[in-house]
Amino acid sequence: MIIGGITNLTLLDFPEKVACTVFTVGCNFRCPFCHNNTLVCGNDGKQISVVEALRFLQKRKHVLEGVCLTGGEPLIQNGVEEFLQAVKSLGYSVKLDTNGAYPERLQTIVKAGLVDYVAMDVKNSKDKYCITAGCNEVDVKKIEQSVEYLKSGAVDYEFRTTVTGNLHDEQSITEMAQWLTGSKRLYLQMFVNSGDLIVPSTIGCDEQTMRRYLEIVRQYVPSAELRGL
Repeated sequence: MIIGGITNLTLLDFPEKVACTVFTVGCNFRCPFCHNNTLVCGNDGKQISVVEALRFLQKRKHVLEGVCLTGGEPLIQNGVEEFLQAVKSLGYSVKLDTNGAYPERLQTIVKAGLVDYVAMDVKNSKDKYCITAGCNEVDVKKIEQSVEYLKSGAVDYEFRTTVTGNLHDEQSITEMAQWLTGSKRLYLQMFVNSGDLIVPSTIGCDEQTMRRYLEIVRQYVPSAELRGL
């Protein structure tokens, strides 16, 4: 398992938990709006060993309640199950961030009791998935399997979509919302340029557009909310 860094404290990433965030290196997608280009592409070579990460968590277990495992895409990592077992043995709650491309592995981890909360990125409507994920081919059926599994209530979860000005429009937002009808939580996140993008020309949209998209989405997912405004 390749770990690229740890943030010591987050009060935002894990709902109702004082947590830290563990970042894995590498991803199967190349989303143009991804704000972790260096981490996703593994360009800087910085790594933290699993032993170091667990040592940090051991020292912080009386301060922190949860661990967010994010990336990149954590489910491409060899040894992720063993790492999560070690984290759980320290008494932590675990939140997993995933793009949903590995439904079988997601189900295995959930069924083993290794994760308490899943945040899955839903990139766009099915028709626009490839371009939004920055890949020539995306097995959307795998994404659908992950969506349906989470909607079944096997684990607490949220869906989230980073909204851009050039990859999303009313039609794609509507089609995505229809797909996610009945979801427990859906967040529309305003794209913000981090300065470390995969495609630097990616643009955002204004607050008025975000609120219009939220009105559309709430027709299908009434609990939907905005993030980043």
